[in-house]
Amino acid sequence: MNLHDLQTFEAVAALGSFTKAAEAMHTVQSNVTARIKSLEDEFKVTLFTRTSRRVELTTAGETLIKYCRHIGQTIEEAKRELSETSQVGGIIRIGTMETSLSMKLPGVINRFTDHYPDVEIEVKSAFTGVLTNDVLSYKLDLAFVAAPIASPELQEKVIKKDKLVIITASEHTSLKNYLKKQPVKIIVFDQGCSFRARLESWLNAKGVVSYRRTVMNSWEGIISFVEGGMGMTIVPEDLLLQHYAKRKIKIHGINKELGTLTTVLVYRKDLPQSRAMKAFIEMYA
Repeated sequence: MNLHDLQTFEAVAALGSFTKAAEAMHTVQSNVTARIKSLEDEFKVTLFTRTSRRVELTTAGETLIKYCRHIGQTIEEAKRELSETSQVGGIIRIGTMETSLSMKLPGVINRFTDHYPDVEIEVKSAFTGVLTNDVLSYKLDLAFVAAPIASPELQEKVIKKDKLVIITASEHTSLKNYLKKQPVKIIVFDQGCSFRARLESWLNAKGVVSYRRTVMNSWEGIISFVEGGMGMTIVPEDLLLQHYAKRKIKIHGINKELGTLTTVLVYRKDLPQSRAMKAFIEMYA
């Protein structure tokens, strides 16, 4: 076993594919397969389960990836210490919800990279469930997600709380009357979105169990469909004020329990933090 074997193992774990790992490592797939087989023989365990679509870490693989992270970060720290420089460098892989990406994250990253220009940032936008799983499976270093997160393996730090409101086309002045229309129409993101879950919970609390969904993939699309009378949705009030204040929509307040969304920064408790990651957490959490 050598460091390159572990790097190859990390690549397969991160990309979920021997073929993609080979491309990332600038080698051939047979070489990647041989290195993984060598590690499995040395540790006498199976590191991946293989399906027709992707490969996933086994329990043994999840244990080994923790040590790979430790080893990799220790080596990077050693290089920086031996170079006698206090510069913070490296890569941080960040996950974020769509709202965080559109509202806050560009400014956050801009401030951070102004302070630490040698740090490279990789950003992935997805729903909370996907981002949480990516942090748990070591594909992301940290992520901005919607609370609550029920995972003892993750550390949570509260970042902000958003007030949520329901919006309709401007001619609908009463939610009570709107809900009398049949069928009730809603404009939402795909399954797994925290905002969609909040809206559907609110509808259920109001006794509305049958409604027609239109699924969109951007806030611009959702707001435009609401403005055009195609349905209702739930949205952070700050997002409306910052980006859609002039749109022809009606804002409706809801109860505090469903109308408050807490964003938290999550990262694994069991991994050592690089200087770059420590600096990011200290600056924004």
